[in-house]
Amino acid sequence: MSFALYLIGFAIFVGGVAWALVEMGVPSLYVGIAAVILIGLGIVTGVTRTRGKDPSA
Repeated sequence: MSFALYLIGFAIFVGGVAWALVEMGVPSLYVGIAAVILIGLGIVTGVTRTRGKDPSA
C-alpha cells in the first residue's frame, strides 16, 4: 500500500471523526485538537506501515 493512498484514507477518516464531533456539539477548539492529534498519528502509522524493508547485509 502506498503512503499517499494511506494518507488519503486517513484524511477521510479524520474528516468523518471531525464531522461527528461537530454534530455532537463538541466545541471547535477540541475538534481541531483531536484532528491535529489524529493527523499526526496517521502520519506516524503511515510511515511505519509503508516503509520499505531494510536490506540484510
